[in-house]
This record gives sequence, C-alpha cells and structure tokens, in this order.
Amino acid sequence: MINIIADTLCGIPREEQAKLGIPFVSMVIIIDGQSYRDMIDIDTPTFLKKLKTSIVLPKTAAPQPEDYIPLFRKLAQKGDTAIVITASKEISMTYRSAWIARQEFPDADIRVVDTRTVGGGLGSIVLQALFWVKAGWDADRIVAGINWMAQRERMFFLVDTLVYLQKGGRIGGAAALIGTVLQIKPILTLHDGKVEPYEKIRTKSAALNRIKELVNGGCPRKPQAWLSVSQCSALKTATDLATDFKKSMGFKYVPIYLVPPAIVVNTGPNILSVSFFVDE
Repeated sequence: MINIIADTLCGIPREEQAKLGIPFVSMVIIIDGQSYRDMIDIDTPTFLKKLKTSIVLPKTAAPQPEDYIPLFRKLAQKGDTAIVITASKEISMTYRSAWIARQEFPDADIRVVDTRTVGGGLGSIVLQALFWVKAGWDADRIVAGINWMAQRERMFFLVDTLVYLQKGGRIGGAAALIGTVLQIKPILTLHDGKVEPYEKIRTKSAALNRIKELVNGGCPRKPQAWLSVSQCSALKTATDLATDFKKSMGFKYVPIYLVPPAIVVNTGPNILSVSFFVDE
C-alpha cells in the first residue's frame, strides 16, 4: 500500500486534512518563547491576534526527524510504501528532517520528494498525488508525476512588506528590492524553490490587474491546472479574484485557501497568492 505524508505548509484546511485520512506533520510556531504546533495548537486567526502583541517577530521551526520516525516505523512494519511530499528545501528544513528520519529505516520503501514550492501549489500536488494513489499508480510513477507537476507550477504573490521575508531568511533574490519597496508593489514568485521578484509594479491595484493578466494568459482552461488562490487578511480580494477567474476562464470552482501560520510568520499578514500548473 502507498501512503502519502504531507505537512502543514501545504495549506490544506484542517477539516479537509482529516477527511483525506493521510498524516500531516506540523510545523512549529514560536511566539514570545512559547511553541505551538501549526494547525493543531494554533490557527491563523489566533496567530494574527498574538502577532499584534508579540514582543519580537515570531519564528518557525521545521518538524524534527523524531516527528517522522513513528510514522515511518508503523508503515515499515506493515511493509507499506511512504511518499513524503515536502515544501522547497530552500524555504523549509522539513525535507531535511524527513530525509534524516528515512535513514533510520534502510530497508523500507520511503520516498522524500522536494516539490520546490509551498502553500496552495504544494497543496494541489498533495491532492493530485492522493488521486494517483487511488487510481492505482505505482510509487515510481507517482514520484515522477509529482516532480513533473512541480516543474510546471506558476505562482505569483503579493505581500505588504518584504520585512518578514528578509528577517525570516526567505527573501532570496527579492533582497534586491529592499530599499525600493516604498515606491513599488512587487509581484513575487518562486523560482527553483526560492523567492524571486517577478515584476515591479507601482500600485497594489495595478499589481492585482497584472496577476489577472498572468493567470488569464498562462493558466490552462481545465481542472488539471489546479488554479487556486491563497490569502491571509485579504479574503475579499481573494474572493473577487476567484470570482473573476471563474467568469473569465470558465472554471466552476477555484479554491481559496487560508494561509497557515507557518507561512504567515515569514510573509506577514495581508498576503495574496495564486498558483496554477501549465501543460508543459
């Protein structure tokens, strides 16, 4: 039997996680010296309240290898296969923790896959992988499918400030924009697993219109595109975007995900992102 293992950086809502019946390992949120398990001990609304009163900028910690070992031991004892789908190792140490834990079971079939992405796009890959499991694909084919899908993702996002990305060490090539952020509203993307600037836009409204253009011009008009919108403190804008995509592109459903605390820590509130997958 093939088992998919994910973590809370994929942004799949807690209620949906429970319905999927697959293990989700939690990131750790550290606020004023207190640790919380992402999506278990703390959710996004609670995190935002604590953020307003926090003395210092909160931090995150990746799951430890010990968090994976019980899962791997259970699957190994049954002779099952595990496919661990992680966020980009350029952004999170989750991949490393899962890989270290995997070394404890040299005879088990445990695959750890770096998707080079995070958030809604990662969630889409997890959901697609689960579909492939149910469709009867073997592990080699599923891993190849995950890698193929990861290479085709296009993500564009906006943040109010680059300060959180900078202080959290996730800013990547967007560091070049520090010092000019008062004059522009940059559209950011992920390239090879790192945060990079995509375009410099003067205003937020112009940036939103540009994102609409990018989606309408690049996203295939079919369910396999897995078009999704993610947001924190920007629900109305996200809803308007999803509604616009449904009308202009003929989609019946465009999911809107609430960004989990472990991502908000490193982006700040008022984040908005879109993710989709191209054919080639």
